[in-house]
Formats: sequence, structure tokens, C-alpha cells
Amino acid sequence: MPGRTAEIGPIRIGAGERLALIAGPCVIESRDHTLRLAEAIRTICSRLELPFIFKASFDKANRSSINSYRGPGIDDGLKILGEVRKQLELPVLSDIHEPQQASRVGEVVNCLQIPAFLCRQTDLLIAAARTGRCVNVKKGQFMSPEEMQNVATKLTESGCDNFLLTERGTFFGYNRLVNDMTAIERMQAFAPVVFDATHSCQQPGGAGTHSGGQREYVGTLASAAVAAGADAVFMEVHDNPAAAKSDPATVFPLDRLQPLLERLLRIAQAAPRT
Repeated sequence: MPGRTAEIGPIRIGAGERLALIAGPCVIESRDHTLRLAEAIRTICSRLELPFIFKASFDKANRSSINSYRGPGIDDGLKILGEVRKQLELPVLSDIHEPQQASRVGEVVNCLQIPAFLCRQTDLLIAAARTGRCVNVKKGQFMSPEEMQNVATKLTESGCDNFLLTERGTFFGYNRLVNDMTAIERMQAFAPVVFDATHSCQQPGGAGTHSGGQREYVGTLASAAVAAGADAVFMEVHDNPAAAKSDPATVFPLDRLQPLLERLLRIAQAAPRT
């Protein structure tokens, strides 16, 4: 079945593989902060023997306010991500928002991510597929799990069999996201499925000029998703959430990461994915 397993650098994700973690800050805040955080998460994951892919955005093109911090941009951002990949020997994931970004970003990162609001954009999917890199597509909040088969078909017909789909909640019109855990199994018919534990706790636009959120439920949702068979967990992590330049209400505290990951690994062992 196309896409039933995926490869991000040396890490395999999918049926029969170990639970994996995709984590990092929402946006690149500085070179030093990015490298420091990547190394700290790597240390925790190495201790737990948990496969780890580092994630950070060089540009957040979908911020609520035009005055919000977006990131260092593609030039400086790719230099920093390249350092993470080379110096720390970590596979790296970052998002793209425009087709013309795909080939350039694909030269640096191991996996291109398509944001949820852009998951139906055919030209963007085709451009990502043609890089030869793994592609992670976040399911739009307006999409049913079954509709993601069309996304999978666009990728495979563009030459990409190496891709992931990510569940991150559904809009119910009252400023919060609600997760349907059956979406994990339903989308696994098309590809390995990642569960986005931090964005699932967002309250989009809930704070006026920026998104609100309820970080206290990250662990609950991540645990439920692993029990439901998710192949990987996606989390945005920060060493000082209150000072985070993007998504401060939902980024997960670094000092609480290891206990949560230990809990998720226990659940994964008790409820093995098939």
C-alpha cells in the first residue's frame, strides 16, 4: 500500500516501526536557541531510544496578525536548519508555503511539511513531491480523514510514495479544535499517520491577534493518539514557553518533555501498533 511506511533520513515511520517524535520550536527564533533546543531534545530522545526528527519553521506565513514575528526567512532559516542537520546529525523537517520554495528547501531538509490550510493546494503538493524528499501533509481542519486520499493520490501521481499524513483536529466553530481519534486509523489506509499534539490544543484566533490554547491537554491528547495507534507524535517544544515568539499558549515545556515521552512509550508498548 503506497506510503504505508515513510523514511525521514535514517528514520522509518509506520507499521512495525518504533514510535517516533517530530519536535522543535514553532519558529526559528535565533541560531543559538535553535541549536541549543535541538541538542536538548536529542539528548532526551537518545536516553529513551526514541527516533527524533527536528522541526522548526523559517517562516510562519499564516500568523494571525501582520505584526506577529514570522521567523528569519528562507535564507537565514535554511542556514540554521542545515547546521542542525550537519552538526547534530539530526533529520530535519520544515514547512513550505509556496511551490517555488520546494526545491530550495528540499536541498537542506529531510522532510517538507505542508501546512493544514494548504493541504489541498495541488501545485504545492506536486512541487514538494518532485523534490524526492519525504512529505508530511497536515490534514486541514475542514477535511474529513477520507478526503485525504485525494492528497495521497496527488503525491503518488507526482512521483512521491514517501509521505506522512498528520491529524491536528477539526473546527467546530467555537474557537477550539476537537480531535476524532478514529481519523488516525482511517488515514492509515493511505499513509503512516502523525498526531500533532500541540496544535490540537489551539484556540485559533482565540486571543484576538494571536491564537490561544490549552497546553494542559497536550499530554492527554498525545496519550490517546498513541493508544489509538499513531505512528509518530508531533510536538512544538520550547525551553521558555511564555517567551516563545509563536504559539506560546500551546508549545510544550522542555522541562516536562521527558516524563511525557516516557508515558507515551509505555502506552505504545502496551498497545502495539499493527
